[in-house]
Amino acid sequence: MNYTQNEKIEQVTDSTLVIGIDIGSQTHYARAFDNRGRELTRKVFSFGNDIEGFNTFNQWAENIKTEKNKTKVMIGCEPTGHYWFAFAKYVGEHDKTLVMVNPFSVKKIKELDDNSPKKTDAKDPKTIAKLVIDGRYSIPYMPEGIYAEIRDLVYSRDRIVKQHNISANRIQRWLAIHFPEYLGIYTRFDAASGLAVLEKAPLPKDVIALGVSGIRKIWHDKKMRGRGVTEDRAKTLVEAAHNSVGLDGGAGTRSELYMLLEEHRLWISQLEAVEKAIVQTVLKVDHVEKLLAIKGVGVITIAGFIAEVGDIRRFKSPKQIQKYAGLELVENSSGKHKGRSRISKRGRRKLRRILYQVMIPLLASNKEFRGIYDYYVTRVKNPLKRRQAMIAVSCKLIRVFYAVLTKGMDYDRFKMMSDIHRNSELIAA
Repeated sequence: MNYTQNEKIEQVTDSTLVIGIDIGSQTHYARAFDNRGRELTRKVFSFGNDIEGFNTFNQWAENIKTEKNKTKVMIGCEPTGHYWFAFAKYVGEHDKTLVMVNPFSVKKIKELDDNSPKKTDAKDPKTIAKLVIDGRYSIPYMPEGIYAEIRDLVYSRDRIVKQHNISANRIQRWLAIHFPEYLGIYTRFDAASGLAVLEKAPLPKDVIALGVSGIRKIWHDKKMRGRGVTEDRAKTLVEAAHNSVGLDGGAGTRSELYMLLEEHRLWISQLEAVEKAIVQTVLKVDHVEKLLAIKGVGVITIAGFIAEVGDIRRFKSPKQIQKYAGLELVENSSGKHKGRSRISKRGRRKLRRILYQVMIPLLASNKEFRGIYDYYVTRVKNPLKRRQAMIAVSCKLIRVFYAVLTKGMDYDRFKMMSDIHRNSELIAA
């Protein structure tokens, strides 16, 4: 909901009951106020994070609403982890408005009333309610339909990638202890030919026992072909096993690697499945196929962007998305002192990470974005540092995404670069 500060304040009228809630994992705490900040109850009301507690809270709020002649209820809380999801669904179904206040704002103003930095279950609801009354809140966005599906799939992929990396690191640790020479033979520890050998002969003494012919037989049985399964590669493995400085081990050591390899295969299969589902789902969003025309931008990047932004049509301009990602420029200036500009980093951290990570393949393969990046770095007036230029290009990518997804425009590299003032050599390139 794109309310200005004044419009937010106007939402809290004489007929509004404002309730501040401190969200917890098991118990929530609430206090009620009018639009002037006067408390309407004598003590803090607590209720459980279940249907019985929610019903008790709803009855408590309705009683105050009737007693104080209020016509609507506005509830403010902090976005504490995932604990508020169920409560948000409940109050939405009971004709009450839920708004969010920034935890950073709560931390900053909690000393206004009592000049104390203490943080308690009784104090926080009051601080939250005062922020709501002052119009310092936002309307929470809960993606629905295709956007909820994409967010769930992308978050599942993030979790799987994290576990996949952990299992890969554990395998490389095992190899560094028991067969360090293996890591010197293969550029990637998970090369198919190498893993085929490790599954049968994990320790150097097992490789020696197999010999060159045994290793070649493993590859032959698995019908492997290519430069990685030659007799020379098999001889190199056997020779490395003879000269290995790795620690010896027995059945327990072998079992550890077998379990690690099995876990690694599990995460790979899950990653392939979730990425297939992401591709199928994200292509259902209008105009996504036009974004794929941007060289260097893939489906996973687009899905991550949509997962964080949701329905992009809810934003009035790309600048709002820039601020949403924490890429808004801020500075600390006073009097004659002018501070250095920097990004706020207040917003969706994952969105900021996605936009930064895509810069590496984008600048490597996309001439238009690389040209803009080089211009920012080399311009005579106010040249940017490399990381600053990457952030500037990220903001440009946001504007391109916004134009394509909201208006259905085709990606036009010449139009994209037209608002950048460059010398004629860059334009000709």
